[in-house]
Amino acid sequence: MRLLVIGLGQCGSRVADQFVRLNKQAQSHWGINIVTGTFAVNTDQTDLTGLTHIGSDFMHRILIGGRKTWGHGVGKVNEMGAELAREDGDKVVDAVRTASNFYQTHAFLLICGAAGGTGSGAISVIAQMLKERYVGKPVYSLVVLPFEHEEMAELRSVYNTATCLKSIQSVADGVFLADNQRYVRKDASLAMNLDRINSTIAEPFYDMMCAGEISKYKYVGAKVLDAGDIMQSIDGWTAIGVGRAQIPRAFRFPWELAKTGFKEKGEETLRAMQAMDAAFSELSIGCSPEDAGRALYLMSAPAKDMSMDIAKGLGDYLRELAENAVIRAGDFPRGGTSVDVTVILSQLAFVQKIRDYYDRATAFAQTQKERIKETSGRLRDMEEAAKGLPSLI
Repeated sequence: MRLLVIGLGQCGSRVADQFVRLNKQAQSHWGINIVTGTFAVNTDQTDLTGLTHIGSDFMHRILIGGRKTWGHGVGKVNEMGAELAREDGDKVVDAVRTASNFYQTHAFLLICGAAGGTGSGAISVIAQMLKERYVGKPVYSLVVLPFEHEEMAELRSVYNTATCLKSIQSVADGVFLADNQRYVRKDASLAMNLDRINSTIAEPFYDMMCAGEISKYKYVGAKVLDAGDIMQSIDGWTAIGVGRAQIPRAFRFPWELAKTGFKEKGEETLRAMQAMDAAFSELSIGCSPEDAGRALYLMSAPAKDMSMDIAKGLGDYLRELAENAVIRAGDFPRGGTSVDVTVILSQLAFVQKIRDYYDRATAFAQTQKERIKETSGRLRDMEEAAKGLPSLI
């Protein structure tokens, strides 16, 4: 599957930067392109200059709102980000045509952080513009939820997240959710944590995007997971994760290679199950598979370590967990010393964290209305008390 990636705001742009790295990796390993173009959009010029992989020219790093922000960002104000996107969104919509492989794009992927600012305000506006201009191409979004300390320090971040989620859900064809807090390492520095988190958020997309693009015979799966399968599996709230199980490599004589007994077969199946379990534990957002209306899994492993028994075992296991979902599957034979399983759960009917955001944001909005009303009353009282004083002007 080939995506055109647009990062919005600081967080979105840095995650989009990782997709360029993944595309370079795909070019190096397989000689293919899985990303047809990558653009970073921001109101803060300094944030744009801090990117590593996205092209440094103005066509790939797009500054919007320059007349109002003077290149210094909008702060945690969704409304300002949305306003500037409406004014300068044409820059983004027109720029995507400059991508060298634009007409090979299967879908758009818009990325933002939801805590507030340019990305969370602009994402739904840009998504709507793309859907109107490029009819027929799905528009997906990847929304990165804030850290716990951001929520605790400023309730405005919760309100911004809720309004961002509500807005993008009504526009996008599918919304991938990524919870920052799930990726935090307590023993790492801030910079290392953020770099690692950005990389971890993008990594699960790699095998899924590569599997249907490789044309070399020995790497083509028995059941190819192509763009059509993936697009049919994504709708509404979506979680993605990848799990890995290492394959032990003990020395065997040539005449022993063909001898694989029931014990070895059982170990191979168990190893694949462990990888799927790891994928569920590493899902980008906490959710229950029972709430999924659509599900997909991709098994990636050396060809000799894949079999019909393993594929059947994984399919049966996923069907037990996501019993209400329409399930699609694929395999991706490649080299390496591990079995990787990528899982997508989509059309999620319930996500507890999103419900919490909506409830807390509603309470915050009500509190703000009462506070404004109380402040207005005090101002009126002060103005009344000042009426008897002489003016010095």
